[in-house]
Amino acid sequence: MALRLTEQPSLHDHLEKKSVMELLREINEEDKKVPLAIEAVLPELEKLTTAIEKTIKGGGRFFYLGCGTGGKLAVLDILEVPNTYGVDPEIWQAVLAGGVENLVLDLEEAEDDLEEGWRTLRDKHHITPKDFVLGISASGCTPYVLAAMKACKEHGIPCGSICNSNDSPISDYVDYPVEILTGPEFITGSTRMKSGTSQKLICDMISTTIMCRLGRVEGNQMVQANLINNKVIDRSVRNLMSRNPQLTDYKFCEEAIKKCGNVKKTEQYLFEQGVIDKLPEL
Repeated sequence: MALRLTEQPSLHDHLEKKSVMELLREINEEDKKVPLAIEAVLPELEKLTTAIEKTIKGGGRFFYLGCGTGGKLAVLDILEVPNTYGVDPEIWQAVLAGGVENLVLDLEEAEDDLEEGWRTLRDKHHITPKDFVLGISASGCTPYVLAAMKACKEHGIPCGSICNSNDSPISDYVDYPVEILTGPEFITGSTRMKSGTSQKLICDMISTTIMCRLGRVEGNQMVQANLINNKVIDRSVRNLMSRNPQLTDYKFCEEAIKKCGNVKKTEQYLFEQGVIDKLPEL
């Protein structure tokens, strides 16, 4: 049986004998291949992202499902999206082998569990055909992910996949497969490197694109970000003032932002109060 692309020998050898600069330069050379590999699958990524957008706009939920590096990166995305864009966390979720609550325990053995993924989707999240599940597996044959995707397909739940091997088994079990061929890893089989980098970039691309499409971004600004710290408050105040040039009192805008919760809500409030005479035109 041929080795999966992610398990093929590194193009670099005798790493223990190399200098710091040699190692850094060669890792960087490999990393440069990742954006080009993603560029090659943009059409497939467009179909996947469009399907996820349709799900969200139709009142459904989106779930990443994975283990290892891919699963952890998915958890990072679902932790950041609600605050960044002010969306309900129920809309953007992740299912991680071993449980999201056990993220730091690194329960790698859970990737061989054939039942947990689907059981979590079914029993904990009450998954339905209105929702969408995106499986992440560098090899495309991780048992945990593969079994869950097969079950989703059998139950009529729209699903897609992100993997880093060609002709991967997972692609046969989903509606929207995306195979990013980043090639052999710098350290043979260490998919936390190029494969993981591609997965992080794609999670960012999908979530950012959809949040823009949902109107959570206007111009190029986050207009519904949760006010989680002083940095975000200051950014929101400056955004409010730039969108509404008649507002020149920083302190007044800061107090209004804190009262209302985000830029969009503040603009609506100030418009209703007659402080601004019109809402910003998109």
